[in-house]
Amino acid sequence: MSTTPENPETKPEEPHKPSPLAEEAPIVVQGQAAGVSYTATTGRLPIKAEDGSIDALMFYTAYTKNDEAPSDRPVMFSFNGGPGSPSLWLHMGALGPHRVVLPESGEFAPPPYRHEQNPHTWLRETDLVFIDPIGTGFSRAQTPEKAEQYWSIEGDIKSVGEFIRLWLTRNKRWGSPLYLVGESYGTTRAAGLAGALIDQGIAFNGIVLVSSIMNFQTARFTRGNDLPYLLFLPTYTATAFTHGKLQGDLAKDLVSTIRQCEEWALGDYSHHLNKGVGASEAETEAVAQRLAAFTGLSVEYCKRVNLRINIHSFCKELLREEGETVGRLDSRLKGSEDIEQGDAQSPDFDPSMSAIMPPFTSAYLQYCQHQVNPVTPLTQPSMLHYNISTNDTEIQPTNQDSR
Repeated sequence: MSTTPENPETKPEEPHKPSPLAEEAPIVVQGQAAGVSYTATTGRLPIKAEDGSIDALMFYTAYTKNDEAPSDRPVMFSFNGGPGSPSLWLHMGALGPHRVVLPESGEFAPPPYRHEQNPHTWLRETDLVFIDPIGTGFSRAQTPEKAEQYWSIEGDIKSVGEFIRLWLTRNKRWGSPLYLVGESYGTTRAAGLAGALIDQGIAFNGIVLVSSIMNFQTARFTRGNDLPYLLFLPTYTATAFTHGKLQGDLAKDLVSTIRQCEEWALGDYSHHLNKGVGASEAETEAVAQRLAAFTGLSVEYCKRVNLRINIHSFCKELLREEGETVGRLDSRLKGSEDIEQGDAQSPDFDPSMSAIMPPFTSAYLQYCQHQVNPVTPLTQPSMLHYNISTNDTEIQPTNQDSR
């Protein structure tokens, strides 16, 4: 048998190396919406390593009002949470000059989707800069390894802080009043930025916290931490009221019912959970009865979970008999559940996330193409989501939404 000798000059192929990131000139267009004439600027600012090379490019959309001097206008930097969420939610859902058109009920709307002028835009009061953290939206790192450097609490604050410093410098806005608006994990980011940027000479006149989470103990349903069971209870009550699961006087007036729930949660309910095994059977029975009344769940279920109901179990359990689940982000909405998963403790999916993801993504890309014309090399925006790990120092990828 003959063999072909190896060519000593043949070298194994080297792995493909991505081209170095380069700065891009921003695109500037003029627009008018809701009676406001503005300049919209889209682009990506470089986040550099110590040797001057570009580690990442951070995408932004900035709106400045035309008929006022920049020196007289405040600047508000805006971002959503997740962590791992782009800024399109606040951009196209609340603050920007255009907003996504959604049905008033919040239900899933059929395509095609569109946007409209936002009569409530904050641009009347302040210039707006919407920031996509690295790994979200149109923001990209040079390599996955580079991206991971920014997927931690310190790395996240460092990169967004550097973006703010660079934007102020390049746009000559160091003399403007400065504000932050963050949503969900963005409130944690905002608090971190406010402290970290002081050392760089940047102080904020105000911070707006939307869906605030400054203490993660309030939302972690873990053994030994009873705080979220108390704080989430009024939301369970409002949800049960909306879906007709409350009885008697509790089903008559939502505001009154919520007040009763809050008083009971911080009073008798909290006191009972703190008692632990010291509570008598009669006390436990009374609390189970009241908890069931406020949540629309059965007394048996409340006892089975030791009087502690986490948000995912509640979303699954409230309409279990109807074969439906309620949304976590918007609990007015309902979704069908897989009947073969009838014993599952959490929903198959979040119907409220499913209701907003297609409209926002589609309308935003349409808006970009026809209104603000983003930089041509940009590709499909990433809808990555990340969760904070147990030690609160790193943010790990996950397939579950964590807004």
